[in-house]
Amino acid sequence: MSLVVKGFIFDMDGVIVESEQLWEESWADCCARRDVGWSIEDTRACQGMSSPEWADYVAGRIGDPGLAAAVRAECVDHVVKAVDSGRAPLLPGAPELVSEVGGRFPNALASSAARPVIDAVLDYYGLDHFDAVVSSEEVARGKPSPDVYLEAARRIDLDPADGVAIEDSGNGIRAAHTAGLHVVAIPNRDYPPKPDALALADHVAADHAEALAYVLSLIR
Repeated sequence: MSLVVKGFIFDMDGVIVESEQLWEESWADCCARRDVGWSIEDTRACQGMSSPEWADYVAGRIGDPGLAAAVRAECVDHVVKAVDSGRAPLLPGAPELVSEVGGRFPNALASSAARPVIDAVLDYYGLDHFDAVVSSEEVARGKPSPDVYLEAARRIDLDPADGVAIEDSGNGIRAAHTAGLHVVAIPNRDYPPKPDALALADHVAADHAEALAYVLSLIR
């Protein structure tokens, strides 16, 4: 393998904490309060979007595009409260995976979550391993566009060709691959990536322990 690893970039929802269901819950509840239905297809459409993007989508689903700002505030508040109440547990092996590279290589977090949710997760678990933290609401486009990964790489002075991304979702894998990173996928069991997205990963791990073993094989 010609890859010489010089840095790592992690996704958050579904890689570090089990929180994807909280977003689905927030969108569905937001619609239900307005007597509008929500489907798994809607959830799949929104996964990976930045908060402005999914807020526009949900407001459109409700039938009132002018509600986008209120929808964003409502859904973000829902997820922050869920995190603060312990409803976004750390995924088994995630702390070890992050800490193993933290301090040894530059590393960043590149998440689709809104900044208040990212901050809530990092504060709740005392995760301070990251040299940079980027929300996709801080860039022009959310996943599957590569913007959030490219910005995270820029902030840690990492050439994407020398970096490894850890992802769980189809749109996240697409984003990291398009950014030019070496992609390690830990497929989300509740929201599995489609085969065409998974095929873009350089390595598919069954769980965090297997991902860590693979990562260690890259840096030795």
